[in-house]
Amino acid sequence: MKISHLMGWIVLGCLGLPPNNGVASPHPAGFSPAVERQALIPAGSYEMGSRRSLRELHPTTIFQTDRHMLGPEDPAHEVILDAFTIDKYEVTHLEYKIFMDTTGYKTLPRFWDDPDYNHPDQPVVGITWKEAQQYCRWRNQRLPTEAEWEKAGRGKRPVKYPWGNEAPDATRLNYQNEVGKPSPVGSFTAGQSDYGVHDLSGNLSEWVQDWHDPEHYLFSPKKNPQGPKKGQYRVIRGGNWMNNAEDVRLTYRNATVPKARSRTLGFRCVAAVK
Repeated sequence: MKISHLMGWIVLGCLGLPPNNGVASPHPAGFSPAVERQALIPAGSYEMGSRRSLRELHPTTIFQTDRHMLGPEDPAHEVILDAFTIDKYEVTHLEYKIFMDTTGYKTLPRFWDDPDYNHPDQPVVGITWKEAQQYCRWRNQRLPTEAEWEKAGRGKRPVKYPWGNEAPDATRLNYQNEVGKPSPVGSFTAGQSDYGVHDLSGNLSEWVQDWHDPEHYLFSPKKNPQGPKKGQYRVIRGGNWMNNAEDVRLTYRNATVPKARSRTLGFRCVAAVK
């Protein structure tokens, strides 16, 4: 993604365009195709989750630590979602700087001045769940639900990865510590989903809206699931630049405390379409 395109999106957002109250359209007023930064995900159903148990998927993994908890990926279940738009790219360091400068927010993300993490086009890291949600609300949007995030990668196809079922490799994603830090957003076009959403299987894991409950898939509603009403951990979706191949599948789930500030964790925003 070029800086000129990114700056075009930011400038439009800072020119006083009228707020959309969290509702997006395929081409919001003030945007052009050259700077359109969100992908339209149409309404419809898809199969969420995995048909394999957690121990089948992670035979050698320790399932819980003090700060992180893997979530069961089964049972696979049908989910029906309304249309929404989602950021094609993870929120960048530059975009978050604009947010802080505009709102006067003073708390710097962890790793803010670390040269491995502060290039303008790199995804911002060191952000808590609350800060990610505040940023999205500043844009009159919100964090995606688990179900929205997964559909943005899978669509209607029962695929393991955004690009299909072929095994991960370094042309499709940043993983296995091969790069040693997050890549600029959109660096791996071969790894984007059918909807044109980038870096869902690598680069950074991402905050989503939902609280974590290991049993939630057993009773989750079919229509527009929002996750549990309360919990101790917030769900994290997607693999990151340090994960191995088994942890970059689209159904991979993890969770951590909402106040966590990690160098492997970022976010993106969504909006409803009406």
